[in-house]
Formats: sequence, C-alpha cells, structure tokens
Amino acid sequence: MKVSLFGATGNLGRECLDQCLQAGHDMTVLVRSPEKLPDGLRDAITVIKGDGLIAADVARSIPSGTDAILFAVGVDERTSPPDLCTDVTRHILAVMRKQQRLKLVWCGGGSNIRVDDVMTFGARFVRWFSETFLRHRHADKEHQLNLLDENADLCWMGVRPLQMKSGIKRGEYRLGYNAFSGLSSISFADCAHAMVEMLNDDTWLGRVPIVQY
Repeated sequence: MKVSLFGATGNLGRECLDQCLQAGHDMTVLVRSPEKLPDGLRDAITVIKGDGLIAADVARSIPSGTDAILFAVGVDERTSPPDLCTDVTRHILAVMRKQQRLKLVWCGGGSNIRVDDVMTFGARFVRWFSETFLRHRHADKEHQLNLLDENADLCWMGVRPLQMKSGIKRGEYRLGYNAFSGLSSISFADCAHAMVEMLNDDTWLGRVPIVQY
C-alpha cells in the first residue's frame, strides 16, 4: 500500500512510520526538517521537504496512486500556530476531493467528546482539564473534528488517545466508545498500531473511537 504520512518526526509519527515500513508499505512523508529523520530511514522512504500549512506542499506529498494518508501531527501548546491540525487537514481534504479513492486515518484527542461516548465524571474531567490547561491543543482538535464532520462523504476514520506515553507495542488495548478518565493512557506505539491497522479495516469509517488500555 502507498501511504503518505504527516507528522513523521514526532513521537507518534515515528511509530507510525516504523510500523508501516515493517508492514511493507511504500511511504512518503512531508517534513520541514528532513535531517530529523535518521539517515538509514530516509533511504527507505520518499521524503518531501515542505510545510503542511502550504497547500502545494501537501499536494506534492500525496502523489497520484496513493492509497491512504496517516495524520500524526502533534500540537505544541506554546509554539504551534493556531489551528495547525485543522489547516493541514483542510489541505489534505482538498486533495482527497480530487483523488476519490484515498483514505485518511487521523489522531484526535480524548477531550473532544462524541455523541457515542460514555459521559462519566472522568470524561467530563478530561474535557474540563483540556479546556482549561490545554486550550490551544483542545480547540485545534475540536475544529479539526468539526471539519471532518463537514466532509463526512469522504473516507476517513481515526482514534482519540488519552495520555500518550513511551512504551512498548503490546498490540492489546481497548478501541471503542468505552468509559475513560484522566488516568486512562496508551503508548505512542499502540496508538500507532491502532492507526496502522485501520489502513486495511473500514470498521470505524466516519468514526473516532477512544484508544486506551
């Protein structure tokens, strides 16, 4: 499968990249600083130097014949521009309009509540905490999700992790609209595993389940 990856130099993106290569996928990545990728890794993939906020760079990173797109762009509360994820996604969706067979698998956030979620005290706490202390990240992911809802006719799905942390890939976790709390967590490796598995599975088409242990 030919896959384009956004956010390849971050913790989640590197896991997505490594696992895609292990699965035999043909990878194209868009990065602002290719030198952040190890030399050996750069030789195994197609690297496009550019910026996800520039529509032309995004289009170059999703060449004709691409099967799927993985979105693992992270938001830094202090340095990321407003609506980073939303604006990059808008450019991706424009390409998807032209290449109808594309699938997008993206990573959202657990504070962005869906109608199917189990609304426990823990879920309300996660949302309150994010709205209060992670306002930049929460708002961007909320806007990104609203944008995707507006484009429900396209082929997209995703995951909403809670606390992401370093750790091994277990391959065992809960994926669905299960109850969660501020203590819920998932490793970058297993969040990536859930996303990579979605490349060949349409179970969650148009939906964004919580991923957690």
